[in-house]
Amino acid sequence: MKFWQRFTNFKQRGEWVELKFMAEAAQRRFAASKPWGDTRAYDVGIEHVENFLRVQVKSTTCRVGAGYRCMFMPNHLKKMDYSLKQIDLFAAYVIPEDVWYLIPAARLLGKRRLTMAMLCPVAPPKKRSATATNAIAKPGTC
Repeated sequence: MKFWQRFTNFKQRGEWVELKFMAEAAQRRFAASKPWGDTRAYDVGIEHVENFLRVQVKSTTCRVGAGYRCMFMPNHLKKMDYSLKQIDLFAAYVIPEDVWYLIPAARLLGKRRLTMAMLCPVAPPKKRSATATNAIAKPGTC
């Protein structure tokens, strides 16, 4: 059994991924904060100098061909998508590959799901990272 299969539900896994993202941000000297409760569209606030980014954190283990599918909507029951008034950035974690994709919300809004392709790694899995400038995101199905 893979370690991520030990979570009893997606909410538990999501909370773990949010903490992991906050730890990664803090390691890079960004101030990270968590809004109280579940009423905000963003999961984590990132502060750097005078900037504040509202980050929606997502994760996936769903393999599709050469990539992984990740859902970028509030949840499967809601009809409304996120808006730029609510979030600035998506942080998508591909759990089996230990890779983060940072995608500006403006590039992604209106798309409910993406398949993130994994190209040939240039470093061992623990050292890889993908950012908005080098992340490949294309529509897919799962």
